[in-house]
Amino acid sequence: MAIAPDRFGHFAAIDWSGAVGPRQPGIAVAICAHGSEAPTLIEPDRGWSRTAALDWLTNAMPTDTLVGLDLGPSLPFVDRDAFFPGWADSPAEARSLWAVVERICADDPHLGASSFVDHDEIARHLRRHGGRKGEFFEGRGRLRVTEEAQRRQGLSPTSNLNLVGAAQVGKSSLTGMRVLHRLAGRIPIWPFDPLPSQGAVIVEIYTTIAARAAGIRKGLSKIRDAASLDVALANLGSQPHRPLARYDDHATDAILTAAWLRANADRAELWTPTAMTSHIAQTEGWTFGVS
Repeated sequence: MAIAPDRFGHFAAIDWSGAVGPRQPGIAVAICAHGSEAPTLIEPDRGWSRTAALDWLTNAMPTDTLVGLDLGPSLPFVDRDAFFPGWADSPAEARSLWAVVERICADDPHLGASSFVDHDEIARHLRRHGGRKGEFFEGRGRLRVTEEAQRRQGLSPTSNLNLVGAAQVGKSSLTGMRVLHRLAGRIPIWPFDPLPSQGAVIVEIYTTIAARAAGIRKGLSKIRDAASLDVALANLGSQPHRPLARYDDHATDAILTAAWLRANADRAELWTPTAMTSHIAQTEGWTFGVS
């Protein structure tokens, strides 16, 4: 599948958060246009909420944007032919999963997902607060097919069923599913939706992929100073960035990954990964950048 170099006019990355509360310091939004000018943070002093990020995506983001969300849009399915084996109400594909998360968490404030995590049937498959392992949580947790492919690329993905520890992404993923459910039909979400010929598209990103491509070696994927960020940006064909008031992982991840999306958006093989079947695309999804 050929991708025109000018298919997208803007490239954005959102570092996501599953934290409790009305605003999450872990959310950062960066965007850039064609060319080599470095990505900039959107309202860096705002203190984003998940609701505000949803509003930006639907009402303020340029309509020609490829935007990456740093969260898992689904849970493992293929290995057991179910998200939650043994549960009669286990959804059959990702969009149904998003709807279930939204329904169960309807009363959770700030697009949180605590009710889903503590649901009697679902908790049996999770490792959650207090280190409690559900009876069906296996080893370090089940992985999606795209996460197994990440491992083969030398990355270290964490199961979205693991909600404990600094490396866990499960909470972010579950809160992100509520956002994806609300975006359905408004912005295509790849690969659950096919890549359209024009308009904005949402993809899943893994910021470590951008870090590796920018020359940051394994174990040092987080950037916390201006000079290191500029070196990494240069490796992605980007000019130096505008100085930030504060250099934290969230801001630098978003900036670097937006630049990486710009440099890689027209790579046909990233839109047609060989291991991604239509069944995987509809149940588990895929991480953009994993070929």
